Amino acid sequence: MIEFTASSERLIIGALIGFAVLLFLIIKVKIQPFIAIMTSALIIGLAVGMPFTMITDTLAEGVGTTLQTIAILIGLGSMFGAILQVSGGVEVIADTLLNKFGEEKASWALGVTGLIVGMPVFFESGLLILIPVAFGIARKTQKSVFHYSIPLLAGLAIGHAFVPPTPGPVLVAEMLNVELSYVIILGIIVGIPAMIIAGPVFGKFAGRKFDCAVPSSYLENEREAQEKKQENVKPPSFILIVCIILLPLFLIILNTLSSIIPLLAPAQPVLEFLGTPVIALLLSTICGMYFLGIRGGFSIKDITSVMTNSLHSCGNIILLISGGGMLRFILQNSGIGEVFGNFVGGLPLPLVIVAFLVAAVVRISVGSATVSMTMAAGIMASMPAIAELSQIQLATITIAVAAGATAFSHVNDSGFWLSKSLFEVDEKTNLKTWTVMETLVGAVGIIGATIVWFVVA
Repeated sequence: MIEFTASSERLIIGALIGFAVLLFLIIKVKIQPFIAIMTSALIIGLAVGMPFTMITDTLAEGVGTTLQTIAILIGLGSMFGAILQVSGGVEVIADTLLNKFGEEKASWALGVTGLIVGMPVFFESGLLILIPVAFGIARKTQKSVFHYSIPLLAGLAIGHAFVPPTPGPVLVAEMLNVELSYVIILGIIVGIPAMIIAGPVFGKFAGRKFDCAVPSSYLENEREAQEKKQENVKPPSFILIVCIILLPLFLIILNTLSSIIPLLAPAQPVLEFLGTPVIALLLSTICGMYFLGIRGGFSIKDITSVMTNSLHSCGNIILLISGGGMLRFILQNSGIGEVFGNFVGGLPLPLVIVAFLVAAVVRISVGSATVSMTMAAGIMASMPAIAELSQIQLATITIAVAAGATAFSHVNDSGFWLSKSLFEVDEKTNLKTWTVMETLVGAVGIIGATIVWFVVA
């Protein structure tokens, strides 16, 4: 790609203009979000002076890199979720959780489930697999979907950002030369209160504040399920459903363990293949087709129809996420994220706070949590003072970077558009729910990391 440099002032002004246009088009004009996002990306590229060919190449790179796996995950997740729902699996899980924990504690169960699932699994995979359960409980209790979905989202976000073996914290730990055991322990210690506050506590508030109905795509699958009930389709057992849901998680964990446990080393190539998220979710979907579908009394034609219908809502989701990828790479390749990160890195503050602010500024300007972690870790690792820190202190820096890279998700983050599409809400509501939840996770994370920092300093 063409080399490009611009002054810091021009980069900052270009970013501010682009974001102002984006928010104006979406909130005031109410233009189709993908058009608004792509327009904003083009305006930023032109405003900072990027060559025309670099702008078009960057837009293509943003779409390709962002969608290379997530598009498949969204498709497989939608099909798996539809099978789970139409077969009665979601209703079985919802009934079981409600019977075991009651209405009030079901949100806590979903938060803990999200936290555990988020550790070995990509955020998008876990969300697409488990979100029908939250919708099912919301339908049964007649409460806002946010009451149950927010705890699930919070748990997934924390497991994904704070606790290895997910790629983000592993990458930061490697760049800062800190042992993963310290990061895992500290990530769990800090992650639990973050899950409680950003999950069940905020979820209860958001559920009362925003009366969000169960999405129409879920209700369509629910109607199909009701039709099949008239044909005496037998609902699956709770144990069978859990096993199929946990199959991709089990395969992904085995993949991770195969590189650590010598006994599994001979099978490592096979386990690495099966533990790839796309392959793992495909196998789970196939198992769902057979054990929940065919064994449950559905014909191949019925299953095919259900899976095909579930894909109707995927186009808009994929388009929005691709738009977020365009915007992210324009910000990244233009150097805007690095400018903001270096500015915050020069502030006279404790290193743990600096790490959070660097990651947060990059997160706000670039969007991607993984990119924010990578850039922030690189900036922090270049500071001479880092070499003098203990392993515990380095672990607090890692958590601080993860917290900053989680907070302040907004319109340039693909997760923002994924949640908006799944809940079928407008941008304002998503900013007041999804963005606040992510910011609470980051805020509690940095508070916990800072406390540990001063305790061990």
